[in-house]
Amino acid sequence: MKTRRRFTAEFKAKVALEAIRGERTISELATKHQLHPNQITQWKRQAIENLAKAFDDKASDAQVGREAEVTKLHAKIGQLVVERDFLAKAF
Repeated sequence: MKTRRRFTAEFKAKVALEAIRGERTISELATKHQLHPNQITQWKRQAIENLAKAFDDKASDAQVGREAEVTKLHAKIGQLVVERDFLAKAF
């Protein structure tokens, strides 16, 4: 039985982009990269469906919001560590 291969996101994007360009057929790409044609078709479909997210400003706004929340939580953790250490020394 073959072991399951795992592919990086970069490799998937490269193969999907080749399929989208249409310079080679799906069968040719499958042979070139030693993949099943259905796998390439699936990656191509996913790439096309998620293409709009690359230009979505709301997604970047959400990322900025998450980063701000993480920074705030890190500050709170630091404060709690200082309080804990102070109380540990006092008792």
